[in-house]
Amino acid sequence: MRQGRHKCRLRDLRINDTAVVAGYEQGCGRHRHRLLSMGLTKGTPIRVSKMAPLGDPVEIEVRGFKLSLRKNESDQLILETEDE
Repeated sequence: MRQGRHKCRLRDLRINDTAVVAGYEQGCGRHRHRLLSMGLTKGTPIRVSKMAPLGDPVEIEVRGFKLSLRKNESDQLILETEDE
């Protein structure tokens, strides 16, 4: 991890926050394969564009597309954000 960055989860971000995919949780094969096929590979920047009132689902922008992720999917992502 680079200095000035910290790891977080998608649920920790707010609308318009940005982050970079740092990796995946261990043992999440099914969700990991699905997320990778949607372009969420390590080093990919994302931006939170919408969030349902209870946080499920969350809409993110990645590679010019908008994706909606459920909590059980998004909890498998490990993200990195810049310290403010």
